[in-house]
Amino acid sequence: MPSEKFVFQCKECKSSNYVTAKNRQNVRDRLTRKKFCRTCGRHTEHSETRNKTIQSK
Repeated sequence: MPSEKFVFQCKECKSSNYVTAKNRQNVRDRLTRKKFCRTCGRHTEHSETRNKTIQSK
């Protein structure tokens, strides 16, 4: 099945920092990860955004 690319967004400053992919048939929930935000300058929660989805071929 094709993977769908999406953007991780910082929950504190709302900047979009990371792009990754997942298979929607296996993982249906939104992903949240603790990642480094360059804007905040520290590790913060990043969550998947649905409005900035990028389709992969």
